[in-house]
Amino acid sequence: MNRAARIGIVAISVVIFCYAGLGHVLGRTPDDKAYKSLTVYGEVLQKIQNDYVDDPNIPLVTAGSLHGLLESLDPQSSYLTPREYTEYKQKLSANVAGETGLTMSKRSGYIIAVSVLPDSPAEKAGIHSGDFLESVAGFTTREMSVGQALNLLRGQPGTSVKVGVIRSGKAEPEEVDIVREKLTAAKTQLTKVDSDVVAIRVQSLEQGRSEELRSRIAEAEKQGAHKIILDLRNCGRGPASEGIAAARLFVSSGTIATLRGQTVSAQVFSAEPNKVAWKGPISVLIDGTTSGAAEILASAVEMNHRGDLVGERTFGLASEQKLITLDDGSALILTVANYYNSSGKSILDEGVLPTEVVRAAALDNADGGDDGDATADSNSATQQTPPSVKPLSPDDPVLKKALDLFKTPVKKAA
Repeated sequence: MNRAARIGIVAISVVIFCYAGLGHVLGRTPDDKAYKSLTVYGEVLQKIQNDYVDDPNIPLVTAGSLHGLLESLDPQSSYLTPREYTEYKQKLSANVAGETGLTMSKRSGYIIAVSVLPDSPAEKAGIHSGDFLESVAGFTTREMSVGQALNLLRGQPGTSVKVGVIRSGKAEPEEVDIVREKLTAAKTQLTKVDSDVVAIRVQSLEQGRSEELRSRIAEAEKQGAHKIILDLRNCGRGPASEGIAAARLFVSSGTIATLRGQTVSAQVFSAEPNKVAWKGPISVLIDGTTSGAAEILASAVEMNHRGDLVGERTFGLASEQKLITLDDGSALILTVANYYNSSGKSILDEGVLPTEVVRAAALDNADGGDDGDATADSNSATQQTPPSVKPLSPDDPVLKKALDLFKTPVKKAA
């Protein structure tokens, strides 16, 4: 590092110290934790510059610290460097429509596939929910945010991106090519599974899916259905507004969810009786691949005593993010509000718990290897995400349990 650069770093550190000290003296805020943190950060930066074994790459060090800062908040908050944000804007302006169909989060320091859209490029490449993405486009995901991963995975339809996948029971990553495509809206599927029971599989809750669900409910009634099984497994895409709209099809009274954050005014989303499309019995199938808008729907059904939730705890991603640009050309994708159930519990922090816990049968590994996380605590919000299952298989234990619950007489209070 040349002398001018060293002087610049020292000057920045001095500014940080002065800013922190002045703010403390003037009492600009009743809480001086932020100023103290700035002082510590400036001191650490100066020590790295002066004492590290080699001349440090200060811009790289700073970017790394900011990535870590955002990731320490929650898995969905991200920092984009000026270069990354420029690329992000270029893709938006060019209307780049190529996607992979992955819903992602972070776990154990790496990017994880929460759910995989059926018939998507990711599924065609053999990626399953629960797989870890060790690398994306040649970059390790160990220090990569979800926002960075999404940015790298987007591209022109027909182009490919290399992803290093660590599958369940495997120790080494397998490199696969994902060919990006312009995704089509995943349709809801209706299947009669018993004489008076219809199962509706909701593969995504993107814009317009709640109205499609209304149509499927009407179709189920025409088929003579008296009970509905709503399969929300592997459903991880779509805005929260669609989850709220879908919940109003089943819940006639009570609170659907509440949204609140430090700078976001609390919003209470209530049921609307005139929007109810189904008043009969309902069971909802969930697991670790259920996230976001689907969690809001599942939570509303359970908290308002409209039906049973069968399966395993959901992933926990129901929140709202905001893009905030910074003066140096970088940007933050910051979680600014969480969705809470009617009892005040954060869905992001705790997921949605089933009323009837049923573990789905895992897909067999190609080499017959054991899943090293099979003994994970089933009550942990960060348990291993289960692999995808065929939701309407006759051997599906989750579907079987839901059918059995319909046949169990309701116990009357004494």
